[in-house]
Amino acid sequence: MTSREPRAKLDARFSDGSAQPVPWSEIDRVLEEAEMFWLSTVRADGRPHVTPLPAMWLDGRLHFCTGESEQKKRNIDVHPRCVLTTGCNAFRHGLDVVVEGQAERVTEDGILGRLAGMWLHKLDWRFDVVDGGFREPQLDGESATALVFSVEPSKVLAFSKGEPFGQTRYLF
Repeated sequence: MTSREPRAKLDARFSDGSAQPVPWSEIDRVLEEAEMFWLSTVRADGRPHVTPLPAMWLDGRLHFCTGESEQKKRNIDVHPRCVLTTGCNAFRHGLDVVVEGQAERVTEDGILGRLAGMWLHKLDWRFDVVDGGFREPQLDGESATALVFSVEPSKVLAFSKGEPFGQTRYLF
């Protein structure tokens, strides 16, 4: 669970009259259990870029990795603010979570080691910690190194779907 407990507020404009704010513990659980997220970044020319990727919730931050030459990495170099979204594609049930924040590179071996363990445990995807990033054991070379980024939430939105529908905003 994050060390910064956010302030939750139900947005009545987008919520049924009987809706209540979703407890942060539920958001924490969704972020911890989710395997896939949608990362939204902005290209240098202002066009949006969205891509699905796995991410890990650790120490109150979402973590993802990307190659040095990938579009999302080039976007983050220019515009580090981004959004990660997870949830389901159903209308009448589920909980969607949107995390806004700024991507920052992670190079500390201890954190990278913990994250590599999470990737292995959750997704059966093995990474070695090498040169301040991840490398898949079967691949060699600099191009095979994945850079790891963390996003500390500045704002989180939760969309409760079904009866009752609700939108909760969390500010840190």
